Amino acid sequence: MITFLKDLIKQAGNICKKEQKLLRPSDVDFKNKKDLVTITDKKVEDFIIKQIRAKYPSHDIFGEETGRTHFSSDYLWIIDPIDGTTSFFHQQPFYSISIAVQYLGHTICGAVYAPNLNELFYATRDSGAFLNDHSICVSEADKLINCVMATGFACLRADLTINNLFYFNKIVPKLRDIRRYGSAAIDLCYVACSRLDGFWEMNLNIYDVAAGAFIVEQAGGMICDFKGNDNFPEQGIIATNKYLQKKLLENF
Repeated sequence: MITFLKDLIKQAGNICKKEQKLLRPSDVDFKNKKDLVTITDKKVEDFIIKQIRAKYPSHDIFGEETGRTHFSSDYLWIIDPIDGTTSFFHQQPFYSISIAVQYLGHTICGAVYAPNLNELFYATRDSGAFLNDHSICVSEADKLINCVMATGFACLRADLTINNLFYFNKIVPKLRDIRRYGSAAIDLCYVACSRLDGFWEMNLNIYDVAAGAFIVEQAGGMICDFKGNDNFPEQGIIATNKYLQKKLLENF
């Protein structure tokens, strides 16, 4: 299954690379005044679903743009065709395709592909996590002041009154630095390969984080919500290593 997934997500990435430079303003719709979707989001998701249907016709699928099927299958494919659509539309490289596969509600494999960066992150249960076939692991940082972390602001796109600005202002002064890539899937994978020491965000959906969170766990990292429980992403999501989890949680 992971071989099929890796090949599929690379094909989807090739579509993104070709389509990105051809995008026009008329190719964009708005879910709200700040949250956009392009014709490529829909085209890529349709392509991914078609390939899964051909290979695994009985499996359920949950795509960001098309919703969830209800075949009562033990398997569920969770798809974000373009995570970081704003970056994609603005001709920036930090976007990704994210696909996770669950069996009986538990993720068994996942992949995140950043086409313009030529980076494929993937993992299978109990086999570790990889970047372009090289094993990866989370950082060993144990003090916030030594850390570079990332966050995002999906909450602001949704105009939420309770938003991430409070946590941002509280946490950033305690860190070495902060980054903002615009794709939660990439942020999570950067935690998995120790480019980042941690990541947090609120108001995300399962398709934003399913593959990336699994890759972090398989790379030896820790995933939880803002209370240290497993209700992510509904109650926020935090990704880091075992040394920093408690220290980061203290800010929530």
